[in-house]
Parts: sequence; structure tokens; C-alpha cells
Amino acid sequence: MDAFTIKDLENLTGIKAHTIRIWEQRYRFLKPQRTQTNIRYYTNEELKTLLNISLLNKYGFKISHIDRMTVEEIREKINTLSDAQAQQERVINDLVQAMVDLDLERIEKALAGFIATKGMERTVLQIIFPFLEKIGILWLTGHINPAQEHLVTNLIRQKLIVAIDTVHTSIKVDRSILFFLPEGEHHELGLLFMHYLLKSRGLQTIYLGANVPVKDLAYIVNLKNPDIVYSHLTATTSAFQFEKFLNQVSQQITGTPVILSGLLTQHYKKTPPTGIEFKKSLQEVIEHLASV
Repeated sequence: MDAFTIKDLENLTGIKAHTIRIWEQRYRFLKPQRTQTNIRYYTNEELKTLLNISLLNKYGFKISHIDRMTVEEIREKINTLSDAQAQQERVINDLVQAMVDLDLERIEKALAGFIATKGMERTVLQIIFPFLEKIGILWLTGHINPAQEHLVTNLIRQKLIVAIDTVHTSIKVDRSILFFLPEGEHHELGLLFMHYLLKSRGLQTIYLGANVPVKDLAYIVNLKNPDIVYSHLTATTSAFQFEKFLNQVSQQITGTPVILSGLLTQHYKKTPPTGIEFKKSLQEVIEHLASV
């Protein structure tokens, strides 16, 4: 789509809607169109322009000065930003712009460059997770379709799998962890990242992947006897019954602690069944596993 509301721009750029309106009145870089009912909307190009301008403004450039720059001059100035946080935000903005254009080559290049200089762990925490949050905003506002989301997330998934396969560490921890996603859950990025992170810290890992029935999970747990079972729930199908899933896991996985994180655990108000523990964030999971 090519019709962002002012609220979309606020969410994607971090600039308040009233500030955007003031900039429209004073400067020439934003010229929104209007619907038949007189509601402002903005094009892909204006979104990309505002992402660049907001970054320069945040790091010391006056709007009146930016307004006089050409597109090429703005890009040059962005590339000269030396602050580490500014560089991270530039990469995230570049990914959002490439996402809007569905420019997979540009996304690939941006990710590969950051991984090469900063490593996979920092790339995920500083670039990929913030980028995925913005993809979520685009998804909620109807500005990307499932095909776009799948193309981009699969590209990121491939990066994580390569990183997992190439982990080499002299650290050996006498603990094993089994990773899985339940039936109806296919969003693997959070789980893959934890797989990479814990494998790189020397834990023995068993990765079952997505869409695993509880009975199959129980079979593997009995066969491999891991110390911990872990899942990160992002976005299950509407038919998924979380409470039923919890009860099945509690009944069929006995004697092995099960740790769950993700949105569903954050919204669940009851005490989880015996043997199941919720963690609010991936950081909590890491800290917990480091302590056991």
C-alpha cells in the first residue's frame, strides 16, 4: 500500500503527529494528499523521507537546514553520523525503507554488513528485534501483506540458521535444553535466536522446530531427557487454546521444567500449572538459565 496515516508515521518514526503537522506548514519536504473525506495520507516516499529527516534531526541537524538539502545531501549526512546509536537507527530505518519497497537485496546487504562487524547476537538485539517491531506496526496498519512478511522473516531466519550451524565455542555446560513451538505456532525467530544464544554459551541444544503436537514433544522429552524444555510464543492461530495447551504439557511432561515466554504468557492472568514457568522476556530466560 502507499497511503500512510499521520498516526502510522508517528509510530514508525517516533515523531509526534502534532510535530509532523507543524513541519508540513513550515517546510516543503512533506506534502500529504487527502482522501475524499479530507483525511491526510502519505506516500511510501514521504515515509522514507521522514525516516531520514527524523534521524538527522535527532542527532543535531536543524529542520530548517535539512529542508534546504537535496535527497543526496541528506543521504550523505546520514552516512557521516558517527554515534553508535545513530548508526543502529540508520540501519533499522534502511531496513524499513527496503521493506516498503520489498528490496530483498538491500535488506540482505544491510544485515550482512552489521553481522560482519558486530556479530549475530548484537545484530539481533540491536537491529532485528527493533526492525521486527516496526514490521509489526506495518502489519497492523495494513501496509504489508503476508507474502511480504514471509519473504523478510525467512531471510532473517536463514541468517540465524547459518549462525547456529557455525557456532564454535570452547565452553561446555553440562545442561541440555529442548526447543519447540506448539501446534499452530510458526513464528520461529525468537526461538531460533535463543537456540543460537544458548548454544554459543555452551549448552547442549535439541531443536524440534515449529508446529509440534504435545504428544510428540512428550515422546522426545522421554527419549532425550533434557534438563529444560523451552518455547517462545509469538502469534498462534485463532484456534489455539492456550489453557488447554498448558494443561496438556503439565500432564504429559512430568519431571522436566518447562519454560515459556512470549506475548501469550504476558497476557495470561492465572497461575501456570505445575511444572510450567513463565518468563516475561528473552533476557529473563537467559538470566534464569544462567543461574540453574
